[in-house]
Order: sequence, then C-alpha cells, then structure tokens
Amino acid sequence: QVQLVESGGGLVQPGGTLRPSCAASGNIFSIKTMGWYRQAPGKQRDLVAIITSSGTITYADSVKGRFTASRDNAKNTMYLQMNSLKPEDTAVYLCNAELATWGAVWVFENYWGQGSQVTVSS
Repeated sequence: QVQLVESGGGLVQPGGTLRPSCAASGNIFSIKTMGWYRQAPGKQRDLVAIITSSGTITYADSVKGRFTASRDNAKNTMYLQMNSLKPEDTAVYLCNAELATWGAVWVFENYWGQGSQVTVSS
C-alpha cells in the first residue's frame, strides 16, 4: 500500500511563512511527479505547484514569487516553502503523487494525501 502524509500546515498571520511537507511511503517503485493542490471551501481543487522527477517545477500564477517547491527523491518527500502568505491562500493543501508500485511497475496512478489545513488570518 502507498501512503502520502502531509505535515506542517497551521494558522499564520498575513505575511507569515509555513513549510508543509509531504512524505510518500509504501510499495513504491517510481514517482513521476509530486504536486501540491489546494481547495478552499466551496471552490474547486487547484494546482499550486508540481515537480517532475527531473526537477522541472510548474507554479500557479497566484503563488509565483512567494512559494517555492522542492523535492527530495531519496526520501520520496516534497516540500512547499510558503512566504508572504495572504488570506486568500487559506485552504486545505493536498499532496499528490503520480507513481508506480512494485506490483505494477509500468502503471502510473495518482495518489492523494489526507490534506493539511492552512489558515492565514490576523
């Protein structure tokens, strides 16, 4: 089985910083992409940042210049450095990984973490 576990969310004042992480574990053969998405109440789930296995990173326009994503392939872990946080960044942040397991090494599927609440408020 595969698990994605997020940590590092919380409550922060506007202008503050957070650094959530997402660790993937289990019967993992290969991870193609890891990404962060967010979903605010009553809104759709949106991409925040995604990293390929080669290190190419794509950001949502709304977070460019404020958020920095990174990935440790040896630990199957992804981080999201969130600076200059704004109230509109408030959402549940979900980790996603497109990966293959040892049971089906040519089949890449999407897995999701349970989500981590980020609240930006004074």
